[in-house]
Formats: sequence, C-alpha cells, structure tokens
Amino acid sequence: MKKAIFLSLLCLPLASFAMGQNYSSPVDVLGAHNNNGRGCAGCHAPHSGAYGSGHAPKGNASDTGNYALWGQDASPLYGQTIAFGDNGNYVETLPANLNAGTADVGGILLCLSCHDGNLTYNNMMANSVYEMRIGLIKNTAYGANPIPTLLGKDGTTAANYYNDHPVGTAATLVNKYGNPIMGKAVGVTWANPNFIVTAGSAYDQFITNYGWPAVAPGVWGPQYGITGAGTPYVLCTTCHNQHVMTVYTSRAVPNGGSHTTTIGAGAGWYPTFFFVNGPYNPNINNVANTNAPSTTQFCRQCHFGEANESNNTNNITTVYQ
Repeated sequence: MKKAIFLSLLCLPLASFAMGQNYSSPVDVLGAHNNNGRGCAGCHAPHSGAYGSGHAPKGNASDTGNYALWGQDASPLYGQTIAFGDNGNYVETLPANLNAGTADVGGILLCLSCHDGNLTYNNMMANSVYEMRIGLIKNTAYGANPIPTLLGKDGTTAANYYNDHPVGTAATLVNKYGNPIMGKAVGVTWANPNFIVTAGSAYDQFITNYGWPAVAPGVWGPQYGITGAGTPYVLCTTCHNQHVMTVYTSRAVPNGGSHTTTIGAGAGWYPTFFFVNGPYNPNINNVANTNAPSTTQFCRQCHFGEANESNNTNNITTVYQ
C-alpha cells in the first residue's frame, strides 16, 4: 500500500512536467525593450515615424513610419550588402525601403535599425546585455566582460559581421540537395510554407524531448522568410521574439505532425533569456550532463546533426530551469 502511495506521489510532479511549465518572470517581460522607460515608443512612434521619435532621417525618409509605425531611422541600411558568418559566405542585400513587402523588412532590416552599430550609429544603445546589467544571469561562466548587443561594432574589427549568425536569403533552411537542414533521413520534409515532421522519426522524438519553437508552423504563421523560389531562410525573428525577453509561451499550434504544441513538455510558460524565441536558460547548472540544457536544445532545432536523437540517443530529456 505504501509503495502504491509513493508511486502515486511520484507521478504527480511528472504529470505536471508533461503538462508544461508555469514559469513567472522576475522582471517586466519586455525587458530591455522598455528602452529606459520610453516603452513601446522607443521603437514604434504612433505618429510621424522616425520624425516622431526625434530623428531627422538622413536618407530616403519617404516611407518613415509607414511600416509597423517604425520610429527608428532605418534609411542608412537601405540596399546595403552585408556579409555574415563563416568568413562572410552568407551575403544579404537588405531591402531598398520599408515598403519592399518581403520578410526581411520586419525580420532583419528593422532589427538592424537598432542593433547595427556600424551603419545605424544613432541607435542610442548601450551595447551591453540587459540581463547581465540587472543581474539576471547567475551563471558565472559568462565572466565579467559586457556581452555586446550591436552588430558591426562589437569591440572586434570595425564593420565585422563575420562573427554574427547568418541571416537572409543566403542562410537557407534547405540545403543545396533540396533537403531540410535537419536532414531528410531523420523525418523532416519541407512543403512550402511549412516543415512537416514524420511521426515516430528521430526529429519527432526531438520534439518530444524539447520542441521546435523556431521552425514549427507558428500561431501567427512561419517565423522564417521564404524566397521567391519557395526556399525558407533565417531571419533575426526566427531565433528572437523582440516583444518578450524573459518568458517563452508555448501554445497549441497546427503543425502537420504528431505534436500539438511548440514545446514537447506541453503548453505553458518557460524561462528564456536574450529575447530568444524558445526555452533558453543559461542559468542551468547541469554538471552531470544527464539532461540536455534548453540552451543547447534550441540550437539543435536546425543543427540537428548534433542532437542526441540524431545520434541514436533518445532518452536524454531537456532541463528548463
């Protein structure tokens, strides 16, 4: 009888875990994008666009504020060509204006209008990660040096984008053989506009152990861009949610696979840092490495060749907090 009671009690926390997590942020979820008290108006000017934010755009200002009520001066970036990552092998030519109608307007250009310290030099940013400044990062492995937030001006060589993760139409999520970057043999196929996961496949097991928040068909549609040829590519907003810094919310979504949520552990609220679009908690102390930290799992959504499930190891679950 006692053994039965013990097993029942043991199942309760496991059942709770399977139903998702109920994390609550210690700070306002907008975090750094509260812009030192200016709030939403630090990025979105409800009247007059960049002029309404006190800017006098230096370039073509004819579209200022016409897209997302954008209040920053993005004009220095119009039509610029930037070489990202791996010795500059991922070249992105930015849209000519905010009305280009492509995914890289909202998914890259607007992000760089604040986060590019090389071309948008009037972005009023401190170039230091907010979580570190207010003491949210407890993991001492990060050290004491400030973590930069600007591209092209991060303290290394001037105008250096080689050390930034590739984004743009060259950073495709389908390789030159037509297979998704996760690999066709592991149970993922691309059917424009969605990735489709085969039930019972290796990637399906990965979704059970972590999820697929960055590449799953989202509540509001895909979080990646799609070229005119129908190929998906990485945006800044594939990996980041600019509106919620500290919490990832997993909701039920249609996905064409065997899972109904973006996180395998279930719908709920999960800790995240750096505006990452998924559970991502660097404060985990997993010395024994018996579980996979959410920081590692997030990257494995696309870099699946390095995942446990891709290497015949299916029993490693994710630790979120």
